[in-house]
Amino acid sequence: MNLDELYQTVILDHAQRPRNYGELPQATVFVQGDNPTCGDEVTVYLKISPDQKIEDIKFKGAGCAISQASTSLMTLKVKGKTCAEALALNDVFHDMLAAPEVPPLPPGFGDLKLLEGVRKFPQRVKCATLGWNAMKQAILEARG
Repeated sequence: MNLDELYQTVILDHAQRPRNYGELPQATVFVQGDNPTCGDEVTVYLKISPDQKIEDIKFKGAGCAISQASTSLMTLKVKGKTCAEALALNDVFHDMLAAPEVPPLPPGFGDLKLLEGVRKFPQRVKCATLGWNAMKQAILEARG
């Protein structure tokens, strides 16, 4: 299987069967995000512990395969991390898609690297970062 086939398989799998999908009634904070250009919508729910760890994360939304898959992958990567670690990962992810050159990716970046191809389609970067932006906003709101 080549990289393009792997990309398609992973993206379709996460879009059709998103991980951590649903509401989180005990959420500390939640943020709704939307992309008015294409109509994608996502709500990210975070349960943050007193020591600033993401104890749980879920999302609900509707939109293209890229927005849903990217948000699903994001939930897998940030669950259990500190808010600071999640924000740092957010920065690397955004740089991977939008910086002039792809930055060195940290160990454990895993399937997120498969979304690197989105950088070839600037209009789709907003789709891939929609859930990430909502997660960042939720952390910032929780911090006050």
